[in-house]
Amino acid sequence: MKLVIVTGMSGAGKSSTLKMMEDLGFFCMDNLPAPLIEKLAELFAGPFSESPGSEWGKVAIGVDVRTGLTSLKKPLEGLKAQGIDYEIFFLDASDSVLLKRFKETRRTHPLASEDRIEEGIAEERKQIGYLRENATYILDTSHMLIRDLKKEINDIYAANKNYGNLYVNILSFGFKYGIPADADLVFDVRFLPNPFYIEELKKDTGKDKSVRDYLMSFEESHVFLRKLQDMILFLIPNYVKEGKNQLVIAVGCTGGKHRSVCLAEELYNALSKEAEYGIKIEHRDIER
Repeated sequence: MKLVIVTGMSGAGKSSTLKMMEDLGFFCMDNLPAPLIEKLAELFAGPFSESPGSEWGKVAIGVDVRTGLTSLKKPLEGLKAQGIDYEIFFLDASDSVLLKRFKETRRTHPLASEDRIEEGIAEERKQIGYLRENATYILDTSHMLIRDLKKEINDIYAANKNYGNLYVNILSFGFKYGIPADADLVFDVRFLPNPFYIEELKKDTGKDKSVRDYLMSFEESHVFLRKLQDMILFLIPNYVKEGKNQLVIAVGCTGGKHRSVCLAEELYNALSKEAEYGIKIEHRDIER
């Protein structure tokens, strides 16, 4: 039996994750009281699994603050004592993103007192800390769309890909609109010739072949990409080792339409070929 405890911060995507795991053949339960987890796991690992045509080979149990986190430690220790293996899949997001999601949906945080969502988030982080520390997988959904989350779930539980607990977001932007506030690494490609001043390229973007061919005709573009890729491949395992699970790499030019878009695309393609981590690309200012 494969048993996965799906948990994390409220608003980080636990319910969506359980639905996606259900589509992958997991028997899913949400908000199960903590004392029942050990008993349920015993049934799935024992009598149920031995039944002819058993469908209980993969089980996912959703737990959060409503489950009673303070009483969850004992049943998890009980599972280990019985030799029942389990994984903890932890979903996280930044406090600002969680706050925004609660306000957009007009939901009240389960631990919020007098509708102070910030206080509820802070208290939840304290209560759920030991689950995060013992998590098998940590997925930061701050910059994810539903399709991104689905891809990560499929990679881990369907394709059985190696997962390094890191999600990389490559983001192109224009300096004239400001540096992304959440960027971890910022790279300036304004040293390259600007296609904006070439009439036939002005209305195209860095995703168009015409602009790519122009920019990649310069040796400086290839040297920059080689050096950048080498540095990032060096940094990533060290970030993972230190517990970082979200990395935003921002590539900027003047308007965020030509040079930064092209170089971000090239970097994304290069890193995707050997990635053992989640990776996506965004172009913040391409439509401006």
